[in-house]
Amino acid sequence: MLVLGLTGNIGCGKSSVSTIFMNHGIEIVDADIVARHIFEDLDLLNKVFSTFGETIKNEDGSLNRKALGNIVFNDDEKLIALNNLTHPKIKENILKKIEEYKTQGKKIVAIDAALLIEDNYLPYIDKLILVTCKKDIQIKRIIARDNCTEKEAISRINSQMSQEDKAKFADYIIDNSGPFENLEQQVLEIISVLQGE
Repeated sequence: MLVLGLTGNIGCGKSSVSTIFMNHGIEIVDADIVARHIFEDLDLLNKVFSTFGETIKNEDGSLNRKALGNIVFNDDEKLIALNNLTHPKIKENILKKIEEYKTQGKKIVAIDAALLIEDNYLPYIDKLILVTCKKDIQIKRIIARDNCTEKEAISRINSQMSQEDKAKFADYIIDNSGPFENLEQQVLEIISVLQGE
């Protein structure tokens, strides 16, 4: 089984590439979806509340993700603290899912994660695909998607490894600065190469 890593910084359109992959029969393990479900583990949720305070707790006791995001995206130490709590559990669940697909006889599976490189997933993948875009487009997409200010968008971008540094690890780089048709063409070319391997 070929295991792909699909990564890209916030607002670059990694999810669009993921959708194209799914539409062409490639299974996706989405780290964001896995991450959402880890907070069903009450021990972990309580550790997050005790680390970051009650202001991130909704009235029903669930996690207020926006409040948590505002804390960690503006403070490197707090982002590291959150990652230290959550990432081992996320990785464990992602690798479990990969094994499930392997036993089902799937040919190609992709791990879709913004922090693939930073969280040391490279030993688990065969090929790394990086989705990039121009910074001004990235900022506009983040503002539109997250309903945040330009300053908040830039803060989120700056909290991640740069696109240039990520490119050093990539086997394939997809530029998603243009129209969807251009993106789809790039992805289909990569799928064609991968299915031939």
